[in-house]
Amino acid sequence: MWSRRQFLDFLARRIAAPGLLASSLGGAYSVYEAKRPLVSRVETSLRRLPAAFAGLTVAFLSDTHYGAGVPLSYLADVVDLTNSLGADVVALGGDYVQRRRGLGGRHRGWEEVIARGVGVLAGLRAPLGRFAVLGNHDHQTNARLVRRALADHGFTDLTNTGVWLGRGDARLRVAGVDDVRTGKPRLGPALGDMGAGDACLLLAHNPDYVEQIRDGRVDLVLSGHTHGGQLYIPGFGAPVTSSRFGQKYRAGFVQGPSARVYVSRGIGTISLPIRFCCPPEIVLLTLRPPSPPS
Repeated sequence: MWSRRQFLDFLARRIAAPGLLASSLGGAYSVYEAKRPLVSRVETSLRRLPAAFAGLTVAFLSDTHYGAGVPLSYLADVVDLTNSLGADVVALGGDYVQRRRGLGGRHRGWEEVIARGVGVLAGLRAPLGRFAVLGNHDHQTNARLVRRALADHGFTDLTNTGVWLGRGDARLRVAGVDDVRTGKPRLGPALGDMGAGDACLLLAHNPDYVEQIRDGRVDLVLSGHTHGGQLYIPGFGAPVTSSRFGQKYRAGFVQGPSARVYVSRGIGTISLPIRFCCPPEIVLLTLRPPSPPS
C-alpha cells in the first residue's frame, strides 16, 4: 500500500507532460484550491462540559507544512483569517514544516527553516491560550528544534501533558499526546488529575491514535495528518489518506471505539502543491454542554 507521499510523488512524475495535469486533476484549479482556505464552523457538545464554558471557541489549525509549495505569505494570510474569527483558544495539530528529501533532520539549515515555519504562526492570538502538539514531520526533521521554536514564540507544548482552563469554580482539561507513528504518546500524563466528572479536549496529530483510546474521560480529539486525502474524488473517496483505516478518518467528525475525533483537512500540502475537492481548512469549533433531557 502506498503512502500519501509515494502516491503524490508518483503522480508528479506522471503529470510532467504538458496538458496532462489539466485533463486529470483540473489543472490550474487544483493549484488555486490549495491556497484558498475555508473556515469550517462546527459546534459540538461535550458530555461533561461545565455550563461556564458554554460557547467556548477553539480555532484549530493543522499541517501548515511550511516549505516548498507552502510559502510564508500564504501562512501569514491564514494567521490573519484565523485572528479575524476571535477564538478563545488556538490549537495547533503539528507538522509545521515540510521535510525535504536529502536533508536530514539534524542538518544545520533546519534550525532556520523551523524558526520561520513556526515563527509565522506567532501572530496567532487567543485570550485563553495557544496550544500545540508535534506531528510526524516534526519528529522526522528535529523535534527538539520544533519544541524550542514553539516555546520561543509563546505556544504551550501539550505533548503528553495538559493544562486546566478555569472559569470561576469550573474547569476544562486541554491536553495533548505525541504522534502515534514517530513519537511516544502517553495518555495518562496528558489527562493528569482528571476526575470522572471533568471534560477534556485532546490534541493528537494522527487520528489513528483514536483507535487506541479506551479512557472514557476523553470527550473529543482534534487531529489532522490526513489532509483530507488532499485529492478527493466525489463518489469514490480519496485515493490515499495516510491512515491505516482508509477513508474512516479522512476528514470531519468520526466516532472511534471510545472517543470522537474531528479530523481537519489541514492548511498546507506535501509533494504536489495541489488539492482537488478538498480545500484547506481552518476549524472554528464551538463547545456546548449536553442538552438537558426533554
